[in-house]
Amino acid sequence: MNAANQMEALQTAMAKTQTQLSTGKQFQSAAGNPVGMSEVIQLNTQLSASQQYVTNGTLANTSLSLETQALSDATNTLQSARSLLVEANNGSLNASQRQAIATQLTQLQQQLVGIGNRQDAQGNYLFSGYASGTQPFAQNGTSVTYQGAAEVNQVQLSADQSISAGDTGSAVFMNIPAGNGTFTVAAAPGNTGTASLSPGTLTNPSAWVPGNYTVSFGTGNTYQVTNASGTTVSSGTYAPDAGGNFTIAFNGAQLPFSGAPAVNDQFTVSTAGTASAFSTIASAISTLNSSTLTSAQITTKLNTALQQMDGAINNFDQVSASVGARINAVSTSATAAQSQQTSVQTTISQISDTNYAAATTQLSTEELALQAAQASYASMMQLTLFKYL
Repeated sequence: MNAANQMEALQTAMAKTQTQLSTGKQFQSAAGNPVGMSEVIQLNTQLSASQQYVTNGTLANTSLSLETQALSDATNTLQSARSLLVEANNGSLNASQRQAIATQLTQLQQQLVGIGNRQDAQGNYLFSGYASGTQPFAQNGTSVTYQGAAEVNQVQLSADQSISAGDTGSAVFMNIPAGNGTFTVAAAPGNTGTASLSPGTLTNPSAWVPGNYTVSFGTGNTYQVTNASGTTVSSGTYAPDAGGNFTIAFNGAQLPFSGAPAVNDQFTVSTAGTASAFSTIASAISTLNSSTLTSAQITTKLNTALQQMDGAINNFDQVSASVGARINAVSTSATAAQSQQTSVQTTISQISDTNYAAATTQLSTEELALQAAQASYASMMQLTLFKYL
């Protein structure tokens, strides 16, 4: 019985070795190597998660690349609009010429809305945030509203890293700081002089007191700046240069004027809010189509619109830089994931793959052992008492 048991064990061992050679795996189930199988399961889980991160990154990269192109096209559209505004900001143009430029701006605004409503190959809107099935922008005349979500989907690139898969239309096109980011300026509707006002700058932020102010002009080149309560915060006289340009300063702000204000003409300085790229174009269209604004008032409004467009273009550039950084993060993450996958696959192979040289040697040894056991068993059978009966 011992010899029979030994041969059975050798045959079982040979069958196991042959299976290892035919499948390329050292074990087929947990019964074959409980510890090894447990390690392989854990490593395969890591491998699956890593591959999912790579897939996430690939999808995000596609969306972000489409956004990069959209931002580039939006920038080009606004730069075209800006060039038209520079052309329109010329006091020698007549009403018909200004209206012709307004018509071109209307077309550019529609083009910009189309860019904002772009979709990917699956029909998802690029700028709707996580409400990717909702068209982000709706246009009614020159008025454009945002209908998308306020947040974007986050994509996991690794266990401890995630990125935004896109940007909301509100962040890209709508919520752009107005004016110079601190204040905006405007000419009063009743002004009769030739003075216009450029957007102005804040040269001393520590001296600025947020609020709304009115600059009023009197006789003898005098001016007065009052706050919302009517309290005078600055007053004096101004001295135009040979070109009729002069600057009024108060509370750290510099206001550059051009032309001659009439007595009682007023300009307002208001706390900056936000404006959209669409409303900036709409404002310029309204200004150029107006039949009641004076040349000076048109200039002031167009100066403001030009600054707003510069702010929108700058915002596009900043978002584009952020998108580029995220695309780089996807690439870096994918490289790291591929390196990790290679390492994990190597470890799995070391644990579970058959060492063909060792297994072949082992099979030969087992075959020899079995042959020896069979020969020994045959010899023992010949030496039994039956041989001598």
